[in-house]
Amino acid sequence: QVQLVESGGGLVQPGGSLRLSCAASGSIFSIGTMGWYRQAPGKERELVADINSVGIPNYAGSVKGRFTISRDSATNTVYLQMISLKPEDTAVYYCSAFVRAATTQLFMRYWGKGTLVTVSS
Repeated sequence: QVQLVESGGGLVQPGGSLRLSCAASGSIFSIGTMGWYRQAPGKERELVADINSVGIPNYAGSVKGRFTISRDSATNTVYLQMISLKPEDTAVYYCSAFVRAATTQLFMRYWGKGTLVTVSS
């Protein structure tokens, strides 16, 4: 069994910063791409940023230049540093990871339960 646990969400004023973390744990053999998605009220879940196993990042246009994704392979953790936050960044942020468990040869996508980010004055 593999679990993803996010942390770091909260309330922040426009222009502020937050750092999200997501740690993967369980019977993990290997982790591929890790990423962050978000879902605002009444909207579909969308990709924010992801990073592959060799550290190459990919960003949604709306966050490019403001958000930075990184990962620590030693601790199976992915981070999202967010600066210059805007009210439209308000959403539940979900961590995602493609994981090969120790008992299988297949990579499967796992999701965290989400952490709420609210940008408001």
